[in-house]
Amino acid sequence: MNSTDIAGMRRSYTLAGLSEAHAHANPFIQFRLWFEEAKAAQILEPNAMTLASVGEDGAPEARIVLLKDMDERGFVFYTNYNSKKGRDIAANPRVSLLFFWGELERQVRISGTAGQISREESNEYFQTRPRESRIGAWVSEQSSRIESREMLERRFQEYSEQYEGREIPIPPFWGGYRVQPTAMEFWQGRVGRLHDRLLYKRLGEQWTLSRLSP
Repeated sequence: MNSTDIAGMRRSYTLAGLSEAHAHANPFIQFRLWFEEAKAAQILEPNAMTLASVGEDGAPEARIVLLKDMDERGFVFYTNYNSKKGRDIAANPRVSLLFFWGELERQVRISGTAGQISREESNEYFQTRPRESRIGAWVSEQSSRIESREMLERRFQEYSEQYEGREIPIPPFWGGYRVQPTAMEFWQGRVGRLHDRLLYKRLGEQWTLSRLSP
């Protein structure tokens, strides 16, 4: 594929609009409405979200993580605290989340602050994970260099044998983060690239709503 082929890739967005009159005053309710529509549309992993962070070196990093819970306190995901994203958050807790539901011509951008949730909450979720995933959390020193795939599989076998017939405890270096939003933007694709963009911003305990130019 050459650059001309890439430049010619485009689609027209025609499915829906988003007006202030039809947007809920509470952005968490608006998010849940859209999330349920994404689930109903059978989008592959509608809870997949891009997490962007900035570490001590000031360089941005982005990766896909999975949303595992949300309420008006924020958006929760789980990871290894010693991973690159965990180290980034420790250095700078300000992060951004992005959901993209292309089939519905929608995206949601969320800016906020990430912090660890309680060990009780993390353990409650950890015990619902498949056994292989719980063992994998012990095996993976996430983001660190490893010598080979074989070493990883050997460690998996060792931990499988260690916890055979036993409850697998949550690792001390693994758990959840909650992103508490300060801003949430809802984007709906429209014809002629005149997209609808509604921005909610937190002011104290209240949210303001404004329209952004596409």
